[in-house]
Amino acid sequence: MLKKNVPLTLEPIGVIHTPWQDRGRAPRQPGVGPVVAEGTIVLNPHCNFEPALADLAGFDRIWVLFWFHLNRGWKPKVLPPRSIGRKKRGVFATRSPHRPNPIGLSLLKLVAIKGRTLHVEGVDILDGSPILDIKPYLPYAEAFPDARIGWLEEVAAAEKILGQKDGAFHVVWSDFAREQAAFLSTHGVELTLPTNEALKRDPTPHPYRRITVAREGFLQLAIKSWRVRFSVEKETVLVEKIMSGYSCAALEKRSPENPLHDEAAHVAFHQYWPPPRRKSDKHKTN
Repeated sequence: MLKKNVPLTLEPIGVIHTPWQDRGRAPRQPGVGPVVAEGTIVLNPHCNFEPALADLAGFDRIWVLFWFHLNRGWKPKVLPPRSIGRKKRGVFATRSPHRPNPIGLSLLKLVAIKGRTLHVEGVDILDGSPILDIKPYLPYAEAFPDARIGWLEEVAAAEKILGQKDGAFHVVWSDFAREQAAFLSTHGVELTLPTNEALKRDPTPHPYRRITVAREGFLQLAIKSWRVRFSVEKETVLVEKIMSGYSCAALEKRSPENPLHDEAAHVAFHQYWPPPRRKSDKHKTN
């Protein structure tokens, strides 16, 4: 019998490569979102994993167990994005990545296997996450579409009344915000898609979604070093403007040794839409 609190040793069997560099842009669930992203799982060499993959190619989907390698700490109650009334839920009743043991579970479509590399689709895992195990998905044993979904039943009922799908709000952009987004796109910064994805889920203030009420009273979404100002009227979210997360003073003090995030785009943005200078301007970062 295993003694209580005895450490267990796990060794990653490989690593996954995906387009997702941060939680804000990654889908909440596998295959959920406008972009069905592809990824590759590369198993470690010299571990005899090639024969371990034999016969797996015949399965359409696989369970992937991985490690939330960027997480630090956990709390017994968390605030899920879809929780009605900003009510906290027990972490074991959620899919929160902040867990006592930061182990993730994702159901991915298996596209192909080439050597030690598995090509998968519908990834929601951050790039570079260590892979712990791979198992085939068995629909006859693991698919229960009529199963109860706990507190999410209340959420689903509310969304049905509102005519929403997956908590979707209707996001519209002002002409000014659309012009700003187009300008940034020409400088290699794409904010339209991540903004729409974040706000249509739930635009209420939430630390995980990086939505806050600014000092001036407006709602603000942080996407890396950019800030998106918006307002909410019933089920409609109006994106009003985009702002740089860096002050004029911060950009003036930048140096080649410590480049800022999207530095060139921020400089061009400030030159095109110069903000009012304030004595209290301080360095702001994501």
